[in-house]
Amino acid sequence: MNRTPDLEGGSFMEETMIKPLKTHLLIAAAIATTAIAASASATLPMLFEEQVAHAEEARILRAPIDGIQNHFWFDYRVNVVEAQKELASDLRHARSIRKQRHAWDEYGQQLRGERRHYIREMAERGHRYAVVTAEEE
Repeated sequence: MNRTPDLEGGSFMEETMIKPLKTHLLIAAAIATTAIAASASATLPMLFEEQVAHAEEARILRAPIDGIQNHFWFDYRVNVVEAQKELASDLRHARSIRKQRHAWDEYGQQLRGERRHYIREMAERGHRYAVVTAEEE
């Protein structure tokens, strides 16, 4: 029997065409899955309380007032980290939208309260916190 390699166990042409086809189908399926997941997450609106909390996160002080690292500064930093850990725990255990909203609201209030307390304590000691804003004309 004189068989060519193309006929043994399937043709060479079939194998060379099926492998790229399978690869292209896998890639297309991965892209479609990613697109569906992205569109599903994009359609979920952010909770109002979460938006407020993110605005408070943007206001977290990154450096001590007047460069003074005292116990008020360290207490502030520890309390911010503690609030973040508490938020993560609360969101993990939240089984309803109402509980998620409560967790985000509490987190935003904690951040705001800790920042105000630190600024007030430093102001009482003669160190003012200045905020500079630029407006368009």
